[in-house]
Amino acid sequence: MKTATPPSRAVLLACSFAFIIVQLDVTIVNVALPRMGQELGASVGDLQWVVDAYTLGFAVFLLSAGVLGDKFGSRRVFLAGFWLFTLASLACAAASGAMMLNLARAVQGIGAALLVPSSLAILNAAYAHDKVQLAKAVGWWTAAGGVSIALGPVLGAALLELAGWRSIFWVNIPLCLAGAWLTLRAVPAAAGKDPQRAFDMPGQLLAVVALTAFIGAVIEVHALGWTHAIVQGGLALAALAGAMFLWVEARSKAPMLPLALFRSAGFSGAVAFGVLVNFAYYGVIFVLSFYLQSMRGYTALEAGMIFLPLTGTFIFSNIASGRMSARTGLRAPMIAGGLIGASGYALLGVFGISAEAGFWAMLPGLALIPAGMGLAVPAMTTSILSSVGAGQAGTASAVLNTARQVGGALGVAVYGAMVAAATPAMAMTGLRTAMAISAALLLAAAAIAWQCIARAAATASVARAL
Repeated sequence: MKTATPPSRAVLLACSFAFIIVQLDVTIVNVALPRMGQELGASVGDLQWVVDAYTLGFAVFLLSAGVLGDKFGSRRVFLAGFWLFTLASLACAAASGAMMLNLARAVQGIGAALLVPSSLAILNAAYAHDKVQLAKAVGWWTAAGGVSIALGPVLGAALLELAGWRSIFWVNIPLCLAGAWLTLRAVPAAAGKDPQRAFDMPGQLLAVVALTAFIGAVIEVHALGWTHAIVQGGLALAALAGAMFLWVEARSKAPMLPLALFRSAGFSGAVAFGVLVNFAYYGVIFVLSFYLQSMRGYTALEAGMIFLPLTGTFIFSNIASGRMSARTGLRAPMIAGGLIGASGYALLGVFGISAEAGFWAMLPGLALIPAGMGLAVPAMTTSILSSVGAGQAGTASAVLNTARQVGGALGVAVYGAMVAAATPAMAMTGLRTAMAISAALLLAAAAIAWQCIARAAATASVARAL
């Protein structure tokens, strides 16, 4: 069996730089929000959109970015993502008001959307000769993102004290330039390119409308509540646009999202797995941050430091996932990850959430949750890439990441509503309930992996026999 060549390792480094940048900007701004508000004269609502504009731009344009990568070449779209993220970061650092900052953050999100599916498509092409090495590469790629998302609050706090809030955007520039240089040096110009791929404009527009309305409405739930007219109107528009999108895609000769992809058990199972995992994880991280700061009195930096040691289990399990996949296939790490994550949420809910529980009571649960995710997510991602042809790798990875973003946004909205109670006791009860729900969701994810990945393997065996 061939081994990965040095150019492929350079490709892995370039793709890892991209995921580091994308994940870093999810969390690095959080600790700087109060300082931004003071200097820019921004309201709390304005500051909320410093975070949410990035999330919205990222989630809404993932599907379109995947199609663009498949049509024009993953390398070209990947480089465009680096350049756009660089320019948007410069605009963020130069912002003179909240409106300019939030618009620049939305453009950053679009740049992130260009980077993620194209990076996975590039990895898929670079390691096409060896699926074992692909699984290991995806593990390293995921680990790079996990480290950066954990380091974000700590790095943001350090930069804030040393050079002010604008410096948290300057730090993106050398990372983007390094990633672009590696891409120009190592990634073939024709990587993942399918010039015959049509651009489905009606489908693109309907997808953007549906995702914008849905995720925008979910974001506003925290401030307005589920019964507010804006929230309900957004959800209704999302449902209408989503139904029209499915109708158009089912009848299009060249759909942006071939619905036939979901006939693959491996593909549909991995997408469902990703939604459940992200719903639980991002919802819990949100309410845990609320719990640590609002109910336990920790500062934002102290809360970030509590999460920081858990990076070790995430890195270890990411690397272990590739090796486990190489020995046992993709099904085992997904099931094991789901079961380990479920036990982490259960332990955290039973022993780690109380007015008296300290860090050591929380540690077992907090260690098992990222360990489970680290095992499952690389295998889940590899399952998506393995279930489609090279010409659809960008679209497939975009579908997975869009679904995960939607799951994460829903988790934050649902769990946020559960802990937004009038009394600390009610909020504590909501937090424990969120942990129980998350444990159940991870058990369901493990069951999906057991059924769908097994069916995919059986189908592949039959196809080979024929």
